[in-house]
Amino acid sequence: MAFLLHARPSPSLPAADLRRSSPLIHRGPASVRFPLKCKAVDSYGGNSDDLYLLTGDTAPASALLSRTRLEDAIKNNTTRLRIFSGTANPSLAQEISCYLGLELGKIKIKRFADGEIYVQLQESVRGCDVFLVQPTCPPANENLMELLVMIDACRRASAKTITAVIPYFGYARADRKASPFVVILKLLESIGILTQGRESIAAKLVANLITESGADRVLACDLHSGQSMGYFDIPVDHVYGQPVILDYLASKGISSDDLVVVSPDVGGVARARAFAKKLSDAPLAIVDKRRHGHNVAEVMNLIGDVKGKVAIMVDDMIDTAGTISKGAALLHQEGAREVYACTTHAVFSPPAISRLSSGLFQEVIITNTIPLSEQNYFPQLTVLSVANLLAETIWRVHDDCSGDIEPFSTLGID
Repeated sequence: MAFLLHARPSPSLPAADLRRSSPLIHRGPASVRFPLKCKAVDSYGGNSDDLYLLTGDTAPASALLSRTRLEDAIKNNTTRLRIFSGTANPSLAQEISCYLGLELGKIKIKRFADGEIYVQLQESVRGCDVFLVQPTCPPANENLMELLVMIDACRRASAKTITAVIPYFGYARADRKASPFVVILKLLESIGILTQGRESIAAKLVANLITESGADRVLACDLHSGQSMGYFDIPVDHVYGQPVILDYLASKGISSDDLVVVSPDVGGVARARAFAKKLSDAPLAIVDKRRHGHNVAEVMNLIGDVKGKVAIMVDDMIDTAGTISKGAALLHQEGAREVYACTTHAVFSPPAISRLSSGLFQEVIITNTIPLSEQNYFPQLTVLSVANLLAETIWRVHDDCSGDIEPFSTLGID
């Protein structure tokens, strides 16, 4: 499967037939809203048609003016926008820079024999707005430390502002202790029924590390819980990947009467409800499960009707796929015609691939916030790109123009 950033309008489609503006990558030819100066192709493995960047055929005049300012700045070499990539997901960073018509900043990253990380910026960033694209995906500790060293290097190079673009925020699941009922916890623990407690809140710790290293702002995509934004003492732009997946599902032409959106657990009900509302106000079902340990889940019951329907399971991430695969098995038992899995972050820890490719799912739809190795591809997998969404957000932050062009709300940004 190749991700192609296609900069020319396709001759096979008249302008009137082009789809509406959408921050995602679609199969087949399309046209772009703004001219791109990049023809980069990144191979992601698998078998598929070329994927073309689709942003639609129309845009508000103010947005076009904003883009014109960017293009003029690039042409005159006066732009103060710099984008650098870590080693975690360079292909996504390349797509973002191509969308903006920029070259990735030159940076040297290496590891010494003892594992220490060395970072050197190979171009000046003095007085510039610097955006560092680095998800803290596996290996989480390596990528997190690399991000911190990159931030420090930019700070010491006198960057005007430093924004950490974190498509996937590792440690986000460690965002609270086991329960808010401290008295009950202590009582149960004292009689030997409960042994949990004395846990770290690593999400807050990581937020402190990023802040203290010198970042001025964080741009994150689909945090595990909204409360993680409050752990940062700096501004956080929270981008949702839902528009990308929703637009892809809409392109499949599934009848709205046949759809039901399913939350794989009670904790994801709010996410699934918002997804269902935007997907033709589809009905909602909930899988009730009981978790007996980290990465271990047991399905207990189904709340809602899925018989004869196309079930869309929605979650923010898939790790070992235990929760979502057991939920899919229950949906089939309850008479679901087809089951789709939709998630923003594909962590895919073993044995996720074997579970997802076992035939339970008609299609597994993910985004490219986390890079996938070739051995993790399987026939039912579809990868969508969030590069457009992140690039538009980066430009709005850099240009301070959220008020004079399309508002953040149109991009699904908090």
